[in-house]
Amino acid sequence: MNESHYEEVAAGIYCIETGLYRPGLAACYLIRAGDRLAFVETGTARSVSRMLALVSALGLTPEAVDYVIPTHVHLDHAGGAGDLMARCPKARLVIHPKGADHMLDPSKLVAGATAVYGAEEFARHFDTLTPIPAERVMVAEDSLVIDLNGRPLTFIDTPGHANHHGCIFDEHTRGWFTGDTFGIAYPELHTPDGPFLFAPTTPVAFDPDAWQKSLDRLMGYNPKAVYLTHYGHLDDPQALEEELRRSIRDFTELALAEEGNEQAGRSERLRAGVAEQLLGRTRRQGCALDESRIRAVLEVDIALNAQGLEVWLARRAKQAAEKANA
Repeated sequence: MNESHYEEVAAGIYCIETGLYRPGLAACYLIRAGDRLAFVETGTARSVSRMLALVSALGLTPEAVDYVIPTHVHLDHAGGAGDLMARCPKARLVIHPKGADHMLDPSKLVAGATAVYGAEEFARHFDTLTPIPAERVMVAEDSLVIDLNGRPLTFIDTPGHANHHGCIFDEHTRGWFTGDTFGIAYPELHTPDGPFLFAPTTPVAFDPDAWQKSLDRLMGYNPKAVYLTHYGHLDDPQALEEELRRSIRDFTELALAEEGNEQAGRSERLRAGVAEQLLGRTRRQGCALDESRIRAVLEVDIALNAQGLEVWLARRAKQAAEKANA
């Protein structure tokens, strides 16, 4: 990544560092087709100035942006959508049907994130969430094809990480913008054997069976690349697919092993189990960083993955109780 916080990673595709938490944690992307533009992901409101700086560097203006396409409404992916749309007067927001209402009225997203992070941390990292007028929102049904000045972009429904998640296929590079569906691969943890890839089981809608089916759909396109929000451009997704599928299975098994245990201490046990899995895999893959540095890189993900698994177990318990009482 250059000093301007962006780089061209494929033909007409620019990866932009959003600046959330630390460098190399979250990216968004700009797609260029002639003099027309589309953003995939938005980062937070604090990311918008970086995104528009790239537009200017390309000799264009915000009026050239036709589409803003978050993969889902988690704040590291869509928190800046309202601010970006306000600055790009001709753009339309393309969003999963289950996420659209949160873009029209982000108050529930604000309340939820504030409860998790606290008001001070929310303000520091996410700033504000700006509502988007309904007339500027395009609900993306499954298999919607968006025409970006002759460059087709296909949006498909990909539940598993979240039930309001979609991925975007760029025909020109045969690459997927995968949000969180193709996992996380932080650059610091890459080794000579390749990227260290794992599944984010973040709250609240982890669904391992749906996720595996979503991967089936992605790989059915025979993609040549994936553009990860966390983080960057990876070639040869077929060589990485099984590692991601294994990560989903391993986290699922970790959670299910807890299912018969008492609630007391469950959060701590899940967190320890997630940490053990991730740290063990980095060691087996030959990561050269010391353990304290690896823990620092993965700290947020360890906590969020454990929380997501605990929520999934609670949902399973509720469904079992409802079935028993039916």
